[in-house]
Amino acid sequence: MLKDLHLSRGCAAAFAAVGIYWGAFGALVPDLKPQVGLSDGGFGAAMLVSTAGAVAAMWAAPWIERVLGLRAVPVLACAVALAFVFPGLAVGGVSFALAMMLAAMASGTLDVAMNARLSVLESVSGRPLMNLNHGIFSLAYALSAVFTGLAREAGWSPLMVFSALGLVVLLLLAPMILSPVPDPDRVEGAPEPAPISWAVLAPAGLIVLVGFMAEQGTEGWSALHLERGLGAGAAEGALGPAILGFTMALGRFSGQAVAHRMSEAVVLSLGASLSAMGAVVAAWADGLAMAYAGFAMLGLGVSVVAPMAFAWVGRLVAVERKALAISRVAVLGYAGFFLGPPMMGGLSEMAGLAWSFTAVAGLLILVPLLLVPVLRRRGAPA
Repeated sequence: MLKDLHLSRGCAAAFAAVGIYWGAFGALVPDLKPQVGLSDGGFGAAMLVSTAGAVAAMWAAPWIERVLGLRAVPVLACAVALAFVFPGLAVGGVSFALAMMLAAMASGTLDVAMNARLSVLESVSGRPLMNLNHGIFSLAYALSAVFTGLAREAGWSPLMVFSALGLVVLLLLAPMILSPVPDPDRVEGAPEPAPISWAVLAPAGLIVLVGFMAEQGTEGWSALHLERGLGAGAAEGALGPAILGFTMALGRFSGQAVAHRMSEAVVLSLGASLSAMGAVVAAWADGLAMAYAGFAMLGLGVSVVAPMAFAWVGRLVAVERKALAISRVAVLGYAGFFLGPPMMGGLSEMAGLAWSFTAVAGLLILVPLLLVPVLRRRGAPA
């Protein structure tokens, strides 16, 4: 694992940079909502505005990569650090929606870039790296959530937290700059990629979309669920996203070993089923301990959904088309990264957070019942 981490250190630093900001955001939701004066539904609507900008930015990501070349990952990481300052400055619903749109656009573009380039690195090196790097994201997310919870207890504002994380990104720039990964369109000796069938990419992208909707929606609302529904304090509430992050890191770090013994289809089905059970447990828990256990189950299960879907697609296509396929699935899938929080906010406004988490369980169970069988039938046996 250390050899793989050294090999992919440039991409791993980018995954960590994205993780620390979304981990902090998840733990800061209880402070951000009153700061900008939004209800659950209004907060979700603001996140939905950010989704539109993020999806547009991700479609433009290949062009941005071509323009920036080897500088794409560090430049986009700096853009993420700058963009996340604005939610900390927001004082109203409109300004918050625009601020989160900028943050989501920067983060979504970097997400597509680092996943596509990691796929190139996998092709060049012949080593599986996807689970490891997604685990780095989860570990960074969890550590950031813990730090943010302690900072909230000490009286730090969201602006102070986001600004402090900018210093961490400065440290992470070194491996991004010193260990660049080629642009997927500029791999030396690679032939012109042929068209890729959306019959395979669409169900795979929907699996990633469901996984990220569950992951980010739960991360964004778990602290509020614990504090408002179960009376947790700031540090106890931050344990919700922290537990999710730590268990997702554990699941992803061990995901490669599991994948050697079971097919992608089996791992995806088991993981999605476990995460659906965890979402229901967390939704209807009558105490903090049970809620924490539910979030741990959810984190372990959902951890393998996106990486295994990416790995499955990567195995199905030729080497020269692998990066293109991964980038296309990422564009579709990462929409779920931004759709999850507004979906849960709207459901919470109508029926409460418990039903929002139950809806997450309903989406997750579609993976083994519908999406995995569809992907199998479309020429993707596993």
